[in-house]
Amino acid sequence: MSSAQPEAVSPRRMADTMRQVSVGAGAAVAIVASAAGAGAFGGVSIASAAGGAFSSEATVLAPAGPAFGIWSVIYAGLAAFAVFQALPSQATNPRLRTLSWWVLLSMLLNAAWIVAARAELLSLSVAVIVALVVVLAIAAVGLRRVRPTTVAEALVTDATVGAYLGWTAVATIANVTAVLVDAGAGPLLLGPTGWSVTLMALGAAVAVSLAVYARYNPALTIGIGVAMAWGLMWIALGRLMDDPANLPVGWAAGIAAAIAFGAPFAAIDFSRGDHRVTRSPAQS
Repeated sequence: MSSAQPEAVSPRRMADTMRQVSVGAGAAVAIVASAAGAGAFGGVSIASAAGGAFSSEATVLAPAGPAFGIWSVIYAGLAAFAVFQALPSQATNPRLRTLSWWVLLSMLLNAAWIVAARAELLSLSVAVIVALVVVLAIAAVGLRRVRPTTVAEALVTDATVGAYLGWTAVATIANVTAVLVDAGAGPLLLGPTGWSVTLMALGAAVAVSLAVYARYNPALTIGIGVAMAWGLMWIALGRLMDDPANLPVGWAAGIAAAIAFGAPFAAIDFSRGDHRVTRSPAQS
């Protein structure tokens, strides 16, 4: 009488398990790094680092303090994503097999940015946040090409990546401006107000472009637009209500925020609702 032999684990299944565990660990690293950046474990907070270069009053393009509350939403989305992709039913999800690695890289880059900011490595912080935007843009491209199959997947993947990308795009503008001001950059022809208004116009143009590009994926495009609108709105409120006060920049940021918010809803194409991708047995 022969005993049953244990079923061999395929390399693909092992890779899926490794991916799921790695993303869970990455989410934990990102959340702990965020708490450290807020000063939860002692030491300098990001707002106080580098002589306040990243504070809400450092430059005319710094969002007012409440803007950063969006990180709580983004981290909650990343935690939900980590749990969702770890479910046994999602182990062979073809979207997640590709997307998860990019999300993991984004979480590690986010932690790296916090380390760079607290260490007052301002130039490095710019390089890291630009890399973060690029990684999230690549993830968004993949999400646009293959749509989610369930509402839950749309919320924890597409909406989360969209909000993450939208907010980081605005944060990049603020980050670059903070580094230039800290470095003592001169007026550079247009002056602080002129450049700031120009960058707000650029932000609005980016929001419209992303809305049009991602219009076939409502969760993704709305996530991007709402997050960008949130960041731009708090730049506007910061300039209109707090220091440094700047009326032209405040109005420019407010208009850009309205455009960013409205663009996804104007661009969404619901006519492709029946073009969702389903998994075949060969993809499981």
